[in-house]
Amino acid sequence: MKDTWRRAAAGLLSAAMMLSVPAAAEDTVWEEIPNANIPAAVIQQEVAEAGEMQVQLSLPVKSAILIDQNTGGVLYEMNADEKLPPASITKIMSLLLIMEALESGKIALEDTVTCSEVAAGFGGSQIWLKPGEEMTVDDLLKAVAVQSANDATVCLAEYVAGSEEAFVQMMNRRAAELGMENTHFACCAGLDEAEHYTTARDIALMSRELLRYPKITEYTTIWMDTLRGGATSLVNTNRLVRFYQGATGLKTGTTSKAGCCLSASASRDGLGLIAVVLGAENSDKRFSAARALLDWGFANYAAVTVTPPEDLGLLPVTRGTASAVELTATPPAEGIVIPKGQQEALVQTVELQESLEAPVAAGTEVGTVTVTVDGVAVAAYPVVTAAAVDRMTFGRAFSRLGGRLLAMG
Repeated sequence: MKDTWRRAAAGLLSAAMMLSVPAAAEDTVWEEIPNANIPAAVIQQEVAEAGEMQVQLSLPVKSAILIDQNTGGVLYEMNADEKLPPASITKIMSLLLIMEALESGKIALEDTVTCSEVAAGFGGSQIWLKPGEEMTVDDLLKAVAVQSANDATVCLAEYVAGSEEAFVQMMNRRAAELGMENTHFACCAGLDEAEHYTTARDIALMSRELLRYPKITEYTTIWMDTLRGGATSLVNTNRLVRFYQGATGLKTGTTSKAGCCLSASASRDGLGLIAVVLGAENSDKRFSAARALLDWGFANYAAVTVTPPEDLGLLPVTRGTASAVELTATPPAEGIVIPKGQQEALVQTVELQESLEAPVAAGTEVGTVTVTVDGVAVAAYPVVTAAAVDRMTFGRAFSRLGGRLLAMG
């Protein structure tokens, strides 16, 4: 899939694009003023060697990836499989398990959680919970998503799994289920520990999974809020939430070992993107790198709605009560992502099996519609039977023959 997207991206440009962060980015002073903005990358055009045009983004990070949120298609990657410490981006997996526990009914937002000695003494970023202090799941979720509070994360982990250690085991099992092949968690909050690592690609996978829960963005898009009846102020550690159009989250992370990291998500005109950057030297560089990826993605790709081919025809059925069955196809509800300006080059090709043998259930997959842009496959969706066809038995054949004879008489 990633090769397909990279070929499609290469066809977009007549020259290579080099993104570089302004030299003064690391000296940027952030002020809470209405017109403040994230320092954007500078785009330059260069001619590729040997006439081969490719997209190259110069980002001040160790690793990066940009994916389409809807399909998971990789639009750009740089050292995306390098194992690195993720800092508090770890909490994306913690939040995913918490959202799954909410969906299953195991816990509820109104539940009251009591802070343990372990959670209170976890250290790092926190909301200064005291042992025995009570707070709702809703408020603890807010503290994790907005303030990146370690104590709140451990509180929720213990509430879901019984202990932080048991919760970490759940994290690793879920990572394996998602295909996160280069990830191992040793902590639910993201502190630097031995054998605690992941990759930009794996973070993108779990970020996409978390964003399947619309409820999470009610927390990740909060810029400022309070807890404890207004006594505790919260300010989102992800500046893109305030300063980037369409930002939906998602999570920052910073430790001495990991550097500055970010999984940034945004949506515009039906196109959702997730940009992951790891190992920036400072906070401004991580935001610049993530914004550069998102800017490039929104500038060069678009989400389009696909209408299935009008006449899919009939598929022959042998030994059935009908000699053929009607077909139908439903394109992805979220649409597909293609290079901007290439909608006229979009072609849909239908491939069907030759026939079916009854009995046939409604919704049986019998083929595929492949969507291509300039010959490059960008999506595919199934063709299925629109109705059921029973198998022809002697009794059914005799009854049908009798009906015809009566009609003739």
